[in-house]
Amino acid sequence: MSAVWQWAKRRPGSARLGAVVLFFLLWELVARTIGDPLFMAAPSEVLAALGPLYNDREVMHAIWTTVWELGLAFALSVVVGLLVGVPIGLHRASHESLFPIVMLLYGIPQITILPLIVLYFGIGPESRVVFGFTHGVFPMIVAIVGGVQSFSALLVTSAKSMGASDAQVFRHVVFPQMVPAFFTGMRLGMSAVLLGVLLAELYSSQGGIGHFTAAYTQTFQPANLFALIATLAAMAILMNEAVRRAEIRSSRWRA
Repeated sequence: MSAVWQWAKRRPGSARLGAVVLFFLLWELVARTIGDPLFMAAPSEVLAALGPLYNDREVMHAIWTTVWELGLAFALSVVVGLLVGVPIGLHRASHESLFPIVMLLYGIPQITILPLIVLYFGIGPESRVVFGFTHGVFPMIVAIVGGVQSFSALLVTSAKSMGASDAQVFRHVVFPQMVPAFFTGMRLGMSAVLLGVLLAELYSSQGGIGHFTAAYTQTFQPANLFALIATLAAMAILMNEAVRRAEIRSSRWRA
């Protein structure tokens, strides 16, 4: 056991790959031996289901619908998070008066407002985008406020003493120091947006990936269900990787 642990420490990439392969082998074994075919599909069956699934025009339309809903809701969360979080973090008066309200709204279970959103926006893509936005914007605001408040007041004073404008102070002093918190908020917001959009599709729409996952669950098609889940996982991984690369590009000066 010690030898395996030492090997994993020396080759973390190989260890990760081995863990993934072992997981899928165990999954295949369990699904083929003791798993109920009405509720569990083996990885080989899921892989075989991907081709016919992606050839289904309705499913592909649902996937692209979910993609643009996610993108729009996430973009709105980032923009509104910046517009609200930066002023709250920079000014003490706005922080003391508005931040408790933000935290109060953040603490409300979002699923409780889904009926209101459906009432006002209908069961179309608008309600899914809005519900995804309500999930993602509050983690963004909280992270940005924390990041803005972490900068050094001495650096701001020094920059202003050398004639920097407020815009230059924010661009060259405040924003670089809040980059880690900003991208942390983006990751949290991205996961929350994905959850919000899918919940809205599951419970209040006739389109998107969430609608088909519910349909495949109710008709006992686990291979198609797991194939859609794998598609969602791939989407989440790609979005997270895009955010990670953007963070690296924005933080090169730290190295």
